Amino acid sequence: MNNTGNLEKQLICPICLEMFTKPVVILPCQHNLCRKCANDIFQASNPYLPTRGGSLTSGGRFRCPSCRHEVVLDRHGVYGLQRNLLVENIIDMFKQESSSSGKPAPDRKEETPMCDIHEDEKINIYCVTHGVPTCSLCKIFGAHKDCEVAPITSIYQTKKMELSDGIAMMVGNNDRMQGIISHLEEACRSIEDNGRRQKTLCCEKFDQLYAILEEKKREMSQKVTAEQEEKVNYIRGLTRKYGDHLEESCKIVELGIQTMEESDMALFLLNSKPLLKTIADASSTTHLDKIEHSYENMDHYKVEFKKEGRALRSVDFIQGDEDEDEEGEDGETITEEGEGAQTVSGGSAAPALSIQHSAPQQMNSSPSAAKSTAQPSAAGL
Repeated sequence: MNNTGNLEKQLICPICLEMFTKPVVILPCQHNLCRKCANDIFQASNPYLPTRGGSLTSGGRFRCPSCRHEVVLDRHGVYGLQRNLLVENIIDMFKQESSSSGKPAPDRKEETPMCDIHEDEKINIYCVTHGVPTCSLCKIFGAHKDCEVAPITSIYQTKKMELSDGIAMMVGNNDRMQGIISHLEEACRSIEDNGRRQKTLCCEKFDQLYAILEEKKREMSQKVTAEQEEKVNYIRGLTRKYGDHLEESCKIVELGIQTMEESDMALFLLNSKPLLKTIADASSTTHLDKIEHSYENMDHYKVEFKKEGRALRSVDFIQGDEDEDEEGEDGETITEEGEGAQTVSGGSAAPALSIQHSAPQQMNSSPSAAKSTAQPSAAGL
């Protein structure tokens, strides 16, 4: 008996909640429906398609009430769906078995509800005034004797039709809600894709700006490095010249000390005359270059970025009423040195780098210039 009850549950249509009524159609998702129920859902989901004899005659679509799978029909409508002969045969066999065992047909009520007041009376009429089913005794001398009543079969058909229409309407509403949900999900995916794309473009613009700043930093550093190396090389060369002069002077001093120790006056006088001339020549440093005051100072390379910093902090996205940059441009235009302002992708204008670069102090690199500025310092030796 339990197995029969489970089988009966499997033969219930999800729309009319009764045993399948032939013909039974099978959907592409392998769920079954009464063809009449399938047609009701199809009409509710496609209210504007042409009909003929209460059935749609052109293609359309609806969703399976069990799994929400979308069913697409051709021009034959629900009549183009394949009949499930296996289920129909099972229904016939089930009804025959139920009849042979004395069990009423499964598509009818096994038990008729009894009246709560008159326990021996079956509920067989419907009180229209109160909207409840009742028995004949209640109508004759009970609580519903002054009420309007109707046969329960007619009310049953009316209410069943209303319920079927309501279910079909809910199925149609569910389809529309599913469409809205799909649209919202698509909008969410589009927003995520657009956000990732715009973030990538924004990062690319900033990378271009970083590249420009790095290039400018390299150019300016090279200028400072070039003058630094030039000055250092000149000072080192001058140091070697002064070192050679000092070494020569030390040798002359040693020679002078040896001459001072000469005891023979005649020999001393012979050696002292050329030595004194050599000392006089060695005492002169006019042939050596001199560096100017603060020659080692490098403060003339000054950089100030206050205005540029304010411009960079004001960088923002282009407003809707502003013109977009032309396709193929870098998104910002940095002016050449000494020219106008730069425009970054954010739409803010920044002045060109304000670099105070005074003319470097010139050194006396040539021997002639060194001689013209040289000061005799023989007294220092």
